[in-house]
Amino acid sequence: MKDTINLGQPVIAAQGLNLVFQTNDGPVHALKDVDLTIGKGEFVSFIGPSGCGKTTFLRCIAALEHPTGGSLTVNGMTPDEARRKRAYGYVFQAAGLYPWRTIAGNIKLPLEIMGFPRAEQEARVERVLDLVDLKGFGKKFPWQLSGGMQQRASIARALAFDADILLMDEPFGALDEIVRDRLNEELLKLWARTGKTIGFVTHSIPEAVYLSTKIVVMSPRPGRITDVIDSPLPRERPLDIRDTPEFIAIAHRVREGLRAGHSYD
Repeated sequence: MKDTINLGQPVIAAQGLNLVFQTNDGPVHALKDVDLTIGKGEFVSFIGPSGCGKTTFLRCIAALEHPTGGSLTVNGMTPDEARRKRAYGYVFQAAGLYPWRTIAGNIKLPLEIMGFPRAEQEARVERVLDLVDLKGFGKKFPWQLSGGMQQRASIARALAFDADILLMDEPFGALDEIVRDRLNEELLKLWARTGKTIGFVTHSIPEAVYLSTKIVVMSPRPGRITDVIDSPLPRERPLDIRDTPEFIAIAHRVREGLRAGHSYD
């Protein structure tokens, strides 16, 4: 993998971040006092139990939710400014492909909305299809592809306008373990080729440890960070690295962080 990426340059910075939802049953504290800095080119996974705020934090970065306290910057801008400047691509849990559009047509959609010239649309589609190993599948429809291939097409769509940041909300959660392992390997290769900063939500401890340069462990609501683990693993990671003592030690620390989160009042 690329070792030339300039890690450490702040891309996402949260200080004292809070988010309270007002509901009929009273206020719900989704995020509380979250402090986190993500450097350029890092692969950061967010892990924690359901309702701990991992997806909410990702949605705050994408300006899909708005914090009620603290500060959050994306590329030195507010999340709303970053959204207007197309600073990120977002991959949802479901592939979300339009069944009446071909794979190429689905990938083109954001480019059409953004007004890219037709020739550039075609060039970008070919490039990202190649990046996600779907070359030759552009004329297929989503129903003609497997679940894993559909999710790769969804990633290609998020990559099409070449944003520096890729936000991924449990993109492989619905896939079987064999497909998930293969896509984890492919995602690491994609990250190595593109040098993007990736924020990745997962419920899987092995997935978080395998993929990440940094693992953010979060507590149950109110969502707080219980641990931030900078991975000592090499950036070149075959799947069998999961059997090494170093990998197992990190996974143990993640579990301890998850347990510690349940001790909060």
